[in-house]
Amino acid sequence: MRLTPIYYYSSSSGLVRTFAERLARPAFNLAEREHRLSEVDGPWVLLTPSYKTGNDSNDTIPEGVRRFLASENNRRRMVGVMGSGNRNFGRHYQMACRTIAQRSGRPVLFEFELSGTPWDVADCQQILHDLDVALDAAATAS
Repeated sequence: MRLTPIYYYSSSSGLVRTFAERLARPAFNLAEREHRLSEVDGPWVLLTPSYKTGNDSNDTIPEGVRRFLASENNRRRMVGVMGSGNRNFGRHYQMACRTIAQRSGRPVLFEFELSGTPWDVADCQQILHDLDVALDAAATAS
């Protein structure tokens, strides 16, 4: 069974990278140019932080995520969105994840705060496993 890869954006804080690496599946950091310019070859999941802290003139979606999603192929093959946020951001908590999900018509699969807890990792791994099973069944049926 194919493990659905995670494409994520992580700043120098490394909080999102830490979470992505604990998921035990292929994970690619969109802060790195080679990944940001790549084209996916199958279903994938986006993991994005939200950085907006209340300044409505600033966009919450990281530029690396925007550039990766500029590819029609990458947008079409995205099957879900996950988000990392900080509850201190108030109404902007998880704004990037929720905005991308709404615009793309893809589901929000999971949300967590900062780098997540061990329970968050376990819950997310189960969600992704269930997604892998569903995608595998759909591919077999077609």
